[in-house]
Amino acid sequence: MVVGLRNFTDGVGDGHGQPVLDFDNGEELIHVQPHVAIVLGNHPSQSPGTLFISSRQVIWLSDVDRSKGYAVDFLSVSLHAVSRDPEAYQSPCIYTQIDTGEDEADSEGSDSECDGTLDLSKITEMRLVPSDPSQLETLFEVFCGCAELNPEPNEEEEEEHNWIFSADQMEYDPTGEGNPEWHFADNPSHPIGQSNGHHDLSQPMLELQIGDERFEDAEEMEPPDWQ
Repeated sequence: MVVGLRNFTDGVGDGHGQPVLDFDNGEELIHVQPHVAIVLGNHPSQSPGTLFISSRQVIWLSDVDRSKGYAVDFLSVSLHAVSRDPEAYQSPCIYTQIDTGEDEADSEGSDSECDGTLDLSKITEMRLVPSDPSQLETLFEVFCGCAELNPEPNEEEEEEHNWIFSADQMEYDPTGEGNPEWHFADNPSHPIGQSNGHHDLSQPMLELQIGDERFEDAEEMEPPDWQ
């Protein structure tokens, strides 16, 4: 997987047609949205284009310049939201933050063009602006669904907190010695609602005007009955 935003021009059919996806390994095309402009960082809008959302990545292909297209894996999208604040951007859009794999201090404010070429490795923000703002809700829901299909891998944490055992593994040990690796953390810390990336989301994001209905209280899971 390539971290961050990357160039993408692999299309099939007439002109771009549809992007080439990895169907053999289970990638699926989830949603296609025509007439979408893209804004990378603080650079001017590029339009028009067609947005393709697969089960693994977001792809934008220009309808004007057939050699221009961009893609980013959902694992690199650390935040997505609907922005309707005209002070943040002139048009309603899907606002995303992109994990570039670099420290924020190295990427922030450094997405300028070098020798006339846009350095995609420095782009940490992307806006997708549909010509029809009523499509924002649909796009947001598609983003949410695909983000759930691509949880951030953390094998070490999964091994440490893998508390699902078979009956044989939970066999009573009268000696009391047991397996010293089977224990619960004294003070586990798993914040709910944390984004996939490492961006500091505590900083103000005044540009996002997100309705309260987006932040529904999660249902608390009943603790298992160990008796």
